[in-house]
Amino acid sequence: QVPLVESGGGLVQAGGSLRLSCAASGSIFNTNVMGWYRQAPGLQRELVASITSRGGTNYGDSVKGRFTISRDIARNTVDLQMNRLKPEDTAVYYCNARSILDTMRGLVGSWGQGTQVTVSS
Repeated sequence: QVPLVESGGGLVQAGGSLRLSCAASGSIFNTNVMGWYRQAPGLQRELVASITSRGGTNYGDSVKGRFTISRDIARNTVDLQMNRLKPEDTAVYYCNARSILDTMRGLVGSWGQGTQVTVSS
């Protein structure tokens, strides 16, 4: 139920960095899990990184060691620092939020509209 707005996407050369930010219009204090997903044309949406209300993190295998997810309760944001970007990281990146109720009911939760990340070689 929390509206999400992503920002920070753009065009970057391979090996470069970008920092994505997801801003929530309401408090994320009670949000169970927040995460970043990505989807390239013709491919399924995949998990990039997630962070729980207690700070636990999970990363997709392809981004481990390169991406870092963090959340700031005071600013109602969740960020994704992306380093050493590769052309295969090119995709639309979506922010996601799941409440405890969403989790209990097996619902996907709220999604942002996405921000494009393009990595050139």
